[in-house]
Amino acid sequence: MLHRASSLAAAIAKAAHPLTGGAGDYTPLLDMVGDANYVLIGEATHGTHEFYEERARITQRLILEQGFNAVAVEADWPDAYRVNRFVRDQGDDTDAVQALLGFQRFPSWMWRNTDVVNFVTWLRSYNDGLEPDDKVGFYGLDLYSLFTSMDEVLRYLEQVDPAGAAAAKARYACFDHYQDDSERYAYAAGIGVSESCESAVIAQLQALQQRALEYMQRDTANAHDAYFYAQQNARLVINAEAYYRTMFRGRVSSWNLRDQHMADTLDALVQHVGARTGTQAKVVVWEHNSHIGDARATEVGRLGEWNVGQLARERYGDQTRLVGFSTYDGTVTAASEWGGRAERKQVRPALAESYESLFHEVGMERFLLDLRKEGEVRNALMDRRLQRAIGVLYLPQTERQSHYFHAQLPQQFDAMIHVDRTSAVVPLEEVSKPTGGEAPETFPAGV
Repeated sequence: MLHRASSLAAAIAKAAHPLTGGAGDYTPLLDMVGDANYVLIGEATHGTHEFYEERARITQRLILEQGFNAVAVEADWPDAYRVNRFVRDQGDDTDAVQALLGFQRFPSWMWRNTDVVNFVTWLRSYNDGLEPDDKVGFYGLDLYSLFTSMDEVLRYLEQVDPAGAAAAKARYACFDHYQDDSERYAYAAGIGVSESCESAVIAQLQALQQRALEYMQRDTANAHDAYFYAQQNARLVINAEAYYRTMFRGRVSSWNLRDQHMADTLDALVQHVGARTGTQAKVVVWEHNSHIGDARATEVGRLGEWNVGQLARERYGDQTRLVGFSTYDGTVTAASEWGGRAERKQVRPALAESYESLFHEVGMERFLLDLRKEGEVRNALMDRRLQRAIGVLYLPQTERQSHYFHAQLPQQFDAMIHVDRTSAVVPLEEVSKPTGGEAPETFPAGV
C-alpha cells in the first residue's frame, strides 16, 4: 500500500498525464467521457485564469469532437441568456464584451473577464453558419436574480398577453415595498416580520403554464425559446423567494435549496435542448468545485449538504463525469469583503496534509489524473485529506478555517486537473461593486 507522501507522489507522477499546451492534452479526458452526456467541470477559485482557460479548451473539444450542444454556468439565468442570444445570433449585442454587460453585480469579474470574452467570442464564431437549432447555447443555472427575473416575466407577458401581464404585476406587487432589494426581503421574510410572497409567485408560474401551448404557438420567431426563457424566470422567482426566506435559518437549508434549483434548471435545460434539436442534449457545466464535486465525499456532505454534482450522479448515473481543478500557489482575483474591490491577491502555498500539497510534491507543472482507474494510487487517495476552496473572497489570514475542508478525492471527482502555480483572471473592469438591490452572486456562501 502507498502511504508515505513521497512514494505516493512518485506513483501519481507515473499515473498522471502531463499537460503541455498541445492539441492532445485532453484526449485521455475525452476518452474517459466517452458516451456520457453531462460533463461538469469545476474550479478551485472564482478568479483563476488557468481554470477558465483550460475549462474552455476542454469545452471546445467536447463541442467539436463529441457533439456537446449546451454550456450551463454558475450564473444568473437572465444575464447568461443575454450571452445565449449573442452566441446564437439572436440579440442586439455586437461583440462578447457588450453581451456580458448583464453581469454587473458583485462579483462581476466571475463572468466579465478576458477568458470568458475569448470563449464567448469563439462560441459565436463556431455557431456562425449553423442552422438555428444546431447552435450551441450558453445558459445560467443560479437563482439570485429575483427582481430581474420578475421584470423578465412581465416583459414577456406584455408582448404576448397584456392582460396576463397586468395580473402578473398584481401578484408580484407583494414585493413592491422592498424596493428591488432581495437582501431586505430575505431579512423581513426570514425572521417573520412580514408575510412571505410564496403563494403569489407560485400562482404566477401556474398561470404562465396554463397558457403555455397558446404562447408557444404564436406565429413569431423563437416562440418556443421565448416561452422557455420566461417560464424559467418564473420558476427562478419561486426558488429565489424561498432561498432568501431560508437564508437566516442556516447554511445547509439555503445551500441545498440553491443547488437543488441549479440541478432542476439543468434538468429543464436538458429537456428543452433535446426538444429543440431533436437529439440528445449534451451539456457542459461550469461551476465551482464545491458545487460539482460530489458532496457525499466531503465533510459538508456529512453535515447534510448536497450539491449539483451529487444530484447529477443520482439522476444521470454513468452519463455524468465530474472534473475538478486544484492549484498549489500563485495569484487570484478575489475580494476581501462583500462588495469590495476586485484585488489581485497572492495565494499562499497549500497547507501540508492537503491534496494540493501532495500534488505539488509530484513535481509536474500541470497534469491530468484519472480518478476512476482502479489501483494503488486511487486507493491511497481515498484517505481523507484537506482540500482548498477559494470563492469570491480570499482571506489568507484565516486560511484553514475559511478555505479548507476534508474530502475523499476519488469519490468526489472522476478526474482532477492540477496546475501547480496559477495566475489571477483579468477583469474587464478594475473595480467590482454591487449595483441595484439584488444580492451578490454566490451570496452568502462565497462559492
